[in-house]
Amino acid sequence: MLKRLLAALSVPLVTPALSVLLVLPALSVLLVVPALAPSPADAAARTTVWHVVAPGETMAGIAAAFRLRVADIGRWNQIVPPYPVHVDETLRLTPPVVQLRDWRTRVEPVTPAMVNWDARKRCPVTPANLRKVWVSYIDLQGAYHDGSIIVRRDLVTRVQSIFLTLFRWRYRIMAMAPMSVNMPGETDMSIVTAGYNCRPVAGTTTWSEHAYGTAIDINPLQNPMIRNGWVSPAAGTAWLNRSRYRIGMIHAEGAARAFASNGYYWGGRWNSLKDYMHFSVTNR
Repeated sequence: MLKRLLAALSVPLVTPALSVLLVLPALSVLLVVPALAPSPADAAARTTVWHVVAPGETMAGIAAAFRLRVADIGRWNQIVPPYPVHVDETLRLTPPVVQLRDWRTRVEPVTPAMVNWDARKRCPVTPANLRKVWVSYIDLQGAYHDGSIIVRRDLVTRVQSIFLTLFRWRYRIMAMAPMSVNMPGETDMSIVTAGYNCRPVAGTTTWSEHAYGTAIDINPLQNPMIRNGWVSPAAGTAWLNRSRYRIGMIHAEGAARAFASNGYYWGGRWNSLKDYMHFSVTNR
């Protein structure tokens, strides 16, 4: 399932004078244009087109680069004047099949069954002190979903604010629970955006911040952890060049700001290792 998804998100690039199709690893722009020279019909001929906003870009500049109208891009992405854009935002460059629904959220108590609670493990936070937070998100292909994440109960409001900001910025998230609904058939849980997990830090007996419900991992595949040359998840090696701006990647001047403004620290700023997916309230 994951291989099929990544294949579907490969990037055809067609120059005005050529009619060749080049598949590149970048997940930033997908353009399909006729073999003829550019014309006003180009926009209508494009399918599944998007652009990831990089530093210094504006809506006007993006529209000019793709020979589109600012108002059209704004309407397709449900962004109103003066059409602000944000680094790491993914803009749709063709009309959507359906409009995005409004962002929504709700909170549920966490039962022992939800987290496979086992008292013998002596996890540092009990289910009673956790909450399941439901939030709307946009997946890599631009589809609307409702996903859930479990965090410590006193962090619920912060987490809701973070995901509302990411949604407003049209930042895309690969997958969230429940996977049976949001990505049926996918068995690789290393790609899931998630919070609580009663486990130690890899290779130690020290509890991870995830075991306290105080850490969140966002798009692990596109934002891997790097320690002494070891990359996790392993497939994340395709996203090691952090100077690029591709769908689902996190940068300090982009999506990381949604977390920083809510009191979360980013593992992408660490010196001993880089954990680009990881945000926590303790900076651990």
